[in-house]
Amino acid sequence: MKRAVIIVLDGVGIGELPDAVKYNDCGSNTLMNIKKYVPELKLKNMCSLGLGNIKCDISENLYDKCNYPKGFYGKMAEHSAGKDTTTGHWEISGMWLEKPFPTYPNGFPPEVMDKFEKVIGRKTLANYPASGTEIIEKLGDEHVKTGYPIVYTSADSVFQIAAHENVISVLELYSICEKAREILQGEHGVARVIARPFTGTSGNYTRTKNRKDFSLLPVSKTLLNYAEEQGLSVKAVGKIEDIFCNSGITHSVHTTNNADGIEQTINYLKDDFDGIIFTNLVDYDMLYGHRNNIQGFADALEYFDGKLPEIIKAMKEDDLLFITADHGCDPTTPSTDHSREYIFLLGCGKNFSSVNIGTRNTYSDIAKTIAEYLEIKGDLRGTSFLSDIIKQKA
Repeated sequence: MKRAVIIVLDGVGIGELPDAVKYNDCGSNTLMNIKKYVPELKLKNMCSLGLGNIKCDISENLYDKCNYPKGFYGKMAEHSAGKDTTTGHWEISGMWLEKPFPTYPNGFPPEVMDKFEKVIGRKTLANYPASGTEIIEKLGDEHVKTGYPIVYTSADSVFQIAAHENVISVLELYSICEKAREILQGEHGVARVIARPFTGTSGNYTRTKNRKDFSLLPVSKTLLNYAEEQGLSVKAVGKIEDIFCNSGITHSVHTTNNADGIEQTINYLKDDFDGIIFTNLVDYDMLYGHRNNIQGFADALEYFDGKLPEIIKAMKEDDLLFITADHGCDPTTPSTDHSREYIFLLGCGKNFSSVNIGTRNTYSDIAKTIAEYLEIKGDLRGTSFLSDIIKQKA
């Protein structure tokens, strides 16, 4: 029984990419900047795998270096254009995007909004970039009074729809999002339409756990598709199912927070099957990065680090674990959006060596390495580093 496990710490970058200036992200370094602000932050278990040994080209690596790491470590550049969640996950799965998803710094054009309002049978509020928590505070009362959904975007390629659960039910909001997804194709094919339900009363509106992402279908086959076609299980935890539109996924479980995502991953690890576990832990990005909550981000990193031994203990003899990210979301910068950064990579398994895999040219090297290990045939981007990490049998 052979399995590969990918755990994505959403938004946990490790330093600006060479082209970060194009994205107004110079100075972003999610992991190192958090450590500067919270010097007492200790990630001893991640450091035991080599986190503190990863070379940081511009800034010093502030985490504890390990003389004898227990895992393999390195960092990866994003080949695809953009810094979106969907882009990052698709690249991890072996697919590149040469053209970034469209963004709307001035809101969505009339040809989109007129069609959207017609199909849902009601007007909308806002239609401009905004913080999700701030916009429901600002427009929540008007939404409750009129029943008009709140439409907003950000620097990312997203069409977000907020609605109070007592005004527009969660299921109705999902239906509205599906109609938006049908409209937002081609030229206006944003990466994700996101349902953002909230509850509460005036002055005390709060977003709920019923968020749901409606992504575009991947534009080509990914590692997940090839794995499924060849009879392997592909088990998705968190919003992975949404990011891939359920394409190439055989089992899935949605989660309420990082703690739930970790527990669901451990539950899958205890099962017997051949294939892939793909987990997204979104709280770093959603709750802390986008809200510039440095201490919350640091606390969430420490929580994962504390659970890491339990994850490793649940792994079986031939399991191969990858811990990584999909982009940056530096809470220490003025921006509340994603940042164009390298992602870190840590990994381990009983049959794998401690080695520095260096700086990789694409996230897709993860997909190629998994494909080689699990003997999955398919047309994937990237270069496998399996020969560098696998222990040679005597």
